Amino acid sequence: MLDHIGLIVHDYQRSKAFYQSALAPLGYELVMEMGDWAGFGWGDKPQLLIKGGSSTAPAVHIAFSAEDRETVRAFYDAALKAGGKDSGAPGLRPEYHDHYYAAYVLDPDGHKIEVVCHIPADAF
Repeated sequence: MLDHIGLIVHDYQRSKAFYQSALAPLGYELVMEMGDWAGFGWGDKPQLLIKGGSSTAPAVHIAFSAEDRETVRAFYDAALKAGGKDSGAPGLRPEYHDHYYAAYVLDPDGHKIEVVCHIPADAF
């Protein structure tokens, strides 16, 4: 079971602003900051850490869970407004399973950030 994930980012301030906006629909907040480290999560527990640096290669793919499809859409909209690049608009991905509803955005360093809801639409 994962406890947290850390990413090296080229422009710390730009990436911090991106993640603050993009993850807000999921309830994530900036919960810690030490120099050029920032942690995003709930309460005092960071789940995503970013650190300013020079290398972000290779890019990674991180998927966050959402409890409903509206949160997936809200993430996508917020991430694009914060400077992310479209890598897959919100929608069903039946190649994974019938109810896999996800959106994909590339962060400022090219990391693929996904938010996915596995709950059927008629469950809401």
